[in-house]
Amino acid sequence: MNRGNKILWWAIALLVVLNLTTIGTILFRNRESSSDNIAIILDENRQNPLTGRFFRQTLGFDDAQMALFREAHRSFQYRANDLIFEMDSLKNEMFTELNSPTPDTIRLNELSEQVGSHHAELKKITNAFYLQLKTVCDSTQCEQLQQAFLPLFRDGTVNRGRGYQWNDSTGQGSRHRYGQG
Repeated sequence: MNRGNKILWWAIALLVVLNLTTIGTILFRNRESSSDNIAIILDENRQNPLTGRFFRQTLGFDDAQMALFREAHRSFQYRANDLIFEMDSLKNEMFTELNSPTPDTIRLNELSEQVGSHHAELKKITNAFYLQLKTVCDSTQCEQLQQAFLPLFRDGTVNRGRGYQWNDSTGQGSRHRYGQG
């Protein structure tokens, strides 16, 4: 081989290595970015889904905190999605039973208990997920984490029975009798 061909082959090899490195970097960044966009949406009416991007931008999570978030999120989201899917299926079955010509109240009660059991399990894994994230937060991040998760545990103003009202500004409930404080 003459000198010109050797240089040409080395240039081609260098370009191949550079292209492979570029493609690998793009794929790695896209994978990392897509994991930041995975959302925890337990309520479709939520204004701020709990995404990796939310934790990085709003709470200011650094790379180490994001790694813990991704690890904790993976197991949480997998189990939460399963529970939510199962609860939706049970609710559909319950609604079908309610609308049958002769609804079976025993079956309806069983379905209700299963939905309740799944909901309790969902709250337990949500609690565990929250506590995992809380361990890596500083005091400011803990306050923001609390605000981010608050909608999962409370829906603003709630009337519970006769005269009980939740005050969103104080975070406390109070009894009102016949419209009086």
